[in-house]
Parts: sequence; structure tokens; C-alpha cells
Amino acid sequence: MAKFPNNKAHHGIPLSAFGRSLSASIAGARAGGALALDAALGRMLPAWKQHSTVTRSEAHRFVAELGRLKGTYVKVGQMCALLGEHFLPPELTEALHELEAQTQPLPWSVMEPVLQHNLGAAYSLLDIDPTALAAASLAQVHRARIKASGEEIVLKVLYPGVRDTIDADFNAVVRLLKMTRWLKAGRALDDWLEDMRTQLHLEVDYLHEARMTQRMAALVATDARYCVPSVYPQFSNSVVLALQYVPGEMVTSERVAQLPLQRRNLLAVAMLDLFLNEVYAWDVMQTDPNFGNYRVRVGSTSDQLILLDFGALMECSRSFLDALGTTISAGQQGDQPGVVHGLTQLGCLTPTSSAHAQRTFSDFCLRLLEPLRDPASLPPEHLNAQGAYRWGASELMKRAGLQAAESAASRHFSPPAREFAFVARKLTGVFINRAAESACGSAAAHQSIHEHPQGRYGVAAS
Repeated sequence: MAKFPNNKAHHGIPLSAFGRSLSASIAGARAGGALALDAALGRMLPAWKQHSTVTRSEAHRFVAELGRLKGTYVKVGQMCALLGEHFLPPELTEALHELEAQTQPLPWSVMEPVLQHNLGAAYSLLDIDPTALAAASLAQVHRARIKASGEEIVLKVLYPGVRDTIDADFNAVVRLLKMTRWLKAGRALDDWLEDMRTQLHLEVDYLHEARMTQRMAALVATDARYCVPSVYPQFSNSVVLALQYVPGEMVTSERVAQLPLQRRNLLAVAMLDLFLNEVYAWDVMQTDPNFGNYRVRVGSTSDQLILLDFGALMECSRSFLDALGTTISAGQQGDQPGVVHGLTQLGCLTPTSSAHAQRTFSDFCLRLLEPLRDPASLPPEHLNAQGAYRWGASELMKRAGLQAAESAASRHFSPPAREFAFVARKLTGVFINRAAESACGSAAAHQSIHEHPQGRYGVAAS
């Protein structure tokens, strides 16, 4: 990998782990002091607590510092944003979502040496566009053409220095969150954070991502609704991932929004079917469901989901998937004791969990699974004139998020099991994508569940 001298910031990326950690620690100490004072004033003056904006302003200040430090700091912040409803204040979770739109690509003068060093002789076989096609927190993407064949590919390139600072940056973010008391210390949470660290290391191992991409491509090979770009091993290694270039529209693009509702519903059902297959049939799941990991190939009469980025593909144990099936089945039927039983099997609750913990976690799951229930069991305001669920107007994610935040604020709260948290993140992402694709709603989601035999998915029909 290309190296840069003196450990100084290079084109906006601070490479000194010590300097980055010190900067984060100073920000944490400042925020911790401000929040402690705010809490003390709130205890003495009820009116202060009711109108104070200190938590919100410090949350935005913290997020701005993560954005300034870039790299792994931004990625950890994004991961916390997606899972934050389980253990972070809502003001911080809201602010962390701002990181999703902050990433800017590094200049070609920085990325070209990385490609030259890691591709070696293969570098001369490509014509590479120096303008980045896309940029993320840990890597950016460049289009390229194979000179001999004319094939169009994309190169996903890890930023220089990222792998060297992952652990130090991760530790600094966690330390900052604990200094501000936004993150409660505890063995269960520490174990969850270590799993999060492991996942972060996998996301910067492009040989692993190449294998997972090929595995997913094989799984959807016979389903025309999906497309996974082919891997080009001759141009891939642990730092560079070469994939087939497949043009497509963003899920949120105007062109997709203008498709007939029936076609948007088919895309949404394909997204939901993908989740069900991942969990119940394939034993693997893409746990990073943000809009950027999907594209839509718009056809003349039908459309196709392009699936991207499998660095976050998680292999799930059969015992976990069976427990998840039990939970979803109970949630579909509105069976709260059944949901509690499923959550206990998942490890989110224990047999000795308080009645309050059982109620709050099961209520959250029942709320999250609301769209999968029989429409006849749902409040009329969540249904359209045809009796179908109003995905775009239901405000499901907002309501579920508020409920999760109330649960996390309870003294009975304990962090959910890692696998449960990732499934909640996945299902939330699927539903957000569905709301974007079919704003008027339809019965398609219910058909997606109920038309499949129980033996295939392990999900009971209502």
C-alpha cells in the first residue's frame, strides 16, 4: 500500500492515530463537561430540563468532529447511526445520520499511487478514469476499461492509511462516547462493540468481499429480479476490488419515482423477498441496507435490482435463524408472549428479564413487524382506500425509533444481542427502501410473505 511521510494530514485525511485520538478525547471531555452541567441544572430547575438544547448542540458538535477526522471515524459514526436507537440518545442518533452525506472523494494524485502499487503490472492493462464515480467513508470507486477487451469495470479502492488506524480510531470513538456518558459501560455492550470491530475489519478486506460477492451472485443467479456484478480476480486484492460495471439508477432517483406504481411495488417486493431469502433460505444476510448499496436497472417493461457491496455480509447460525423465524411468525400474528419467547431464544432477553424489559423489547418488535401483519388487524389510518398498508405515509420508522429510544432510556435496558441488532438494522433498511419505492402502498408486501409456503421461510401465514 502506498505510504506517505511524516504521518501528517494528506489532502484532508489526518493519518496520525495519536493526533486523531487526542482531538477526539478533547472533544469528548468538552462534551462530557457540558452535558454534566446540563444534567445538574436540569435536576435543580425543571424548566431548564424542559427547554435545554445542550444535548442536541453537543451531539452536532461531536458529529462535526467525526466528519473532520474522516476515515474510520466517519464509518464508525455511520454504523452507530444505523444501530444507535438501541443504545444512544435520539439527539445523537439523529445527528449521526448527517455523516451519510459528508464523504468527498480524495484527489487522483492520492489514489493513483495506491492503484499502481497494489495492481503492479496489471495497472498498465487498464484505462482508469481519474474522476471518482463514488466515495464512501473507507474507500472510493473509479470506472475503468480493460484495454484488451474493452470491458467496463469499476475499481473499489481502500483509502491509504485506513487499515493502519482502524483499531485506534475505533477505540477513540468508543472512549469519546463513554466520556460523554452517551454510551453506558458494561460487559454486554463491550462484547457487542468487539463484534462491531470485527465487522469493521471484514469491511476493509476486499478478498473477503470478493468471495461474498461471488457467493451472493450464485444465490440469485436463477432469479431475474436481481443482478450482482461479476468479480475480476486479476485486478482484485485485499486493497482493490474490481467488479463489472453495471449502470443503474439510485433507488431514490426521479426516474425510479416516476415508474408506474405496479412496477415500484414489484421492486419493493423483490427487496423484501431478498431479506426473507437471506435469513430463511441462504443463511447469509447483507447487514448494511443503505440506499447506496442498491441500484435499479430500469427496463422497457420490467426492472431489476442491482445488489452492491457485500463487505457487510453476515453468516448466520441455524439456531439464530430458527429463533428469528419464531419471532417474526409471532409478530405477524400479534402474539406478544410468542415474541418474548423468540427474543429470549435470540438472546435479546433472558428468562430472568424484568416484565418491563420483556414488554418494551416485544413492543418494539411488534411495531417494527407491523407491515407484515394482516391488514385487517392494523389501525385504519395506516391503510389506503384499498385496505393496503401505506408504506410512505405510515411514519413507521419514526414511531419505531421513538419507541426504541424510550426503551433504551429505561433503567431496565440492556443492549440487544449483536445478531438481533443487525437484523433490526436490515429490516429497517428494507422498509425504508420499500417506502421510497412504493409511496402509495399495496398489498404486495403481505403477498410476499403469505404466498410463500411456511416450510420455505419458516413464517406462518396470518
